[in-house]
Amino acid sequence: MKNLMNVFILMLLIGFISTAQAQSTAHSKSTNSTTKSNGMAQDCVMMKDGKMMMMKDGKMMAMTEDMTMSDGSMCMKDGTCMKKDGTKMAMKEGQCMMMDGRMTTMDKMMKEGKMKSGHKMGKDKS
Repeated sequence: MKNLMNVFILMLLIGFISTAQAQSTAHSKSTNSTTKSNGMAQDCVMMKDGKMMMMKDGKMMAMTEDMTMSDGSMCMKDGTCMKKDGTKMAMKEGQCMMMDGRMTTMDKMMKEGKMKSGHKMGKDKS
């Protein structure tokens, strides 16, 4: 009878620990996704003030090399972009290409909360 009681207590304790871990993991996942969609700037390249800029980890800096996006699209330092279907385009002021190759604008990103308004450019040495 004593062994049966010990096994019951052990199973109850394991159940509580498993539940606590599952809740903790779910909370951290929801916090991470909320942070990305609320206020954190998403990584992209954009035309700003006639220069190609790169947004990385919330910091804007001058684009120093041509970039290939995850879908195969490419953006060059001079503002020329080639989409994965081969279409070439010159980026215009305010246009952005996300790292997955989607095109958008800075205005649209600000409305969706993916970029803060009045974002300051870092000083570049070019």
